[in-house]
Amino acid sequence: MSEFINNSNERLSNLISYATLLIEGEDGKMLIEKYRQFLDNVTATEAMQVFDSLLIQGIPIDIVKRNTGKIINAFYRSLGAFEWQKPSEGHFLHYLMLENREVEKIMISIKSTVKEIYHGEHQEDTLLFRELSSKIKSLEAYELHYIKKENILFPYLEKAFSQYRCLQLMWSFHDDFRISLKVLQSLLDTDKPDKQLLSKELGKLFFVVYPIIFREEQIVFPVAFRAIPEKLWDEMMLQSFEQGWCYGITPVKKIDSEVLLNDAPGQVNLGTGFLTAEQLRILFRSLPVDITYVDEMDEVKYFSETADRIFPRSKAILGRKVQNCHPPESVHIVNEIVAAFRNGSKDHADFWIRMKGRFIYIRYFALRDEHGVYKGTMEVSQDVTGIRELQGEQRLLDWHTEN
Repeated sequence: MSEFINNSNERLSNLISYATLLIEGEDGKMLIEKYRQFLDNVTATEAMQVFDSLLIQGIPIDIVKRNTGKIINAFYRSLGAFEWQKPSEGHFLHYLMLENREVEKIMISIKSTVKEIYHGEHQEDTLLFRELSSKIKSLEAYELHYIKKENILFPYLEKAFSQYRCLQLMWSFHDDFRISLKVLQSLLDTDKPDKQLLSKELGKLFFVVYPIIFREEQIVFPVAFRAIPEKLWDEMMLQSFEQGWCYGITPVKKIDSEVLLNDAPGQVNLGTGFLTAEQLRILFRSLPVDITYVDEMDEVKYFSETADRIFPRSKAILGRKVQNCHPPESVHIVNEIVAAFRNGSKDHADFWIRMKGRFIYIRYFALRDEHGVYKGTMEVSQDVTGIRELQGEQRLLDWHTEN
């Protein structure tokens, strides 16, 4: 057994050395010859471990990403030849792969239209560009595929497989797909787009979609299938219905009830997580809005203790009828709103006012249980003065500590 482990460690060490030297600029052909005996038998697990090691070494993710294609190309023959026992119908991964088959059909169709645009008899026909635009737009639904990976598959795999960091790279390639779609749609918004720019961006799209599919189905999915305990796949399948599926893929929902979280002593089960009472207080106190909750009996049950409340509240109002919290002139409006919420004719009521030079947005929401039964009203008040003045964009990547 120790001999097997030592051999495995040696193989992985050599594969990591190959990838590291390639990134450092060593001659690719020379490296392939030097490490050929290891490159010819790379497994899906080893591929993930290699990228994990590169990132743990501290190599910047953008540099690893820039070299991912070269590294995978060296692994391609052995990874491509690997045949794993794919999951059957009803399994989360099965339907993810069905989505891949559908998007491959779209990509083939796009390629056909592109060929007509660049090499056909009617290259300048605006109908061809409109057809291409429609096909590119149909790829937008495929984002659901990536969303399910990012929000369901990745978290489960991170818990089951400690060397998971290549998932960060895959997420970055997902974003490349999203960016490419936006650029292509922008180019195709005109009847005669710049064909040179269009060709360049189409190339980017193809070199993102197909490699991701390969890396999913020959690296990530096989590792996930083995690493994630069988009992958890039903949970993942159930959660997938919250995100949705694309291209007419409609899995059967085997489990009707929600996956129940195990109780955590001293914490409140919120359905999507557990929080202590102190964490709940901090959370509500830190929200950039004022909240007041009135139950189904019209009694005030809670208000948030934000540092700068827009409208003053005192604990003396707890248990008080909401009608008694308003002046006589407006009580009839309060009653109308509550009545509309109670009978189901309305779900929210919005108001906005100017107060002390600020613009205040006040919203009332009907609260209902899973059966639609009225359980009270939530008032949310927010100072939106600054929000109304926002212009342009401030993206996450643009943030700096001095902001």
